[in-house]
Amino acid sequence: MATPSKAKPSIWVRLSKFLREVRSEMRKVAWPNRKELIAYTTVVLVTVILVAVYIGVVDVVISETLSLLNRITG
Repeated sequence: MATPSKAKPSIWVRLSKFLREVRSEMRKVAWPNRKELIAYTTVVLVTVILVAVYIGVVDVVISETLSLLNRITG
C-alpha cells in the first residue's frame, strides 16, 4: 500500500518562513563600523588596481612578443 504524501506548504507560507529566517540571521551579522568599512574598501580597491596593472602589463608583454614573432616569421 502506498503511503499518503504530505502536501507541500503554499508558496506564501514558504516565502514568509524564508523571510523570517533571513531576518533572524541578519540580526546575527556583525556589521563593520565606519572605520573598518573604509579600511576594507581601501584594501579591495588597492588590490583591484594592482591586479589590473599586473594583467595589463602581462597583456602588453604577450602582445608585443606575438607581434615580434609575427614580424620575424611573416
